[in-house]
Amino acid sequence: MLMPKRVKYRKAQRGRRAGKAYRGSSVAFGDFGLKALEPHWITSRQIEACRVALSRKMKRDGKVWIRIFPDKPVSKKPLETRMGKGKGAPEFWVAVIKPGRVLFEVGGVSREVAADALQVCGYKLPIKTKIVARPDYE
Repeated sequence: MLMPKRVKYRKAQRGRRAGKAYRGSSVAFGDFGLKALEPHWITSRQIEACRVALSRKMKRDGKVWIRIFPDKPVSKKPLETRMGKGKGAPEFWVAVIKPGRVLFEVGGVSREVAADALQVCGYKLPIKTKIVARPDYE
């Protein structure tokens, strides 16, 4: 699963998910992409599930680009622990997603195969998504 090799701070604050994504909002590498329509945290497990689904659905043809990276640690306190005693240990890593962000891209396959694969990938995510094509794609 994806996670940073090293980070400056071991624990991070939750932050806000307001606003739209302006960076990473267009298809840059492949021919088709999966674009987020809602703000959410996407975990490294969900990203891996999408990657596996894409590569299986495309029968390992073409190429897949993952345009997001889980660089935010989410901490949790153990179950049935009393309040206080500091912040919990980091449990998993998430990528902060804003509406308009392109999450995955595929290239080197037909429109039908790409749409089918990206649709299956969208089912693995906890947000609404849409399939977009490169602007200059015929």
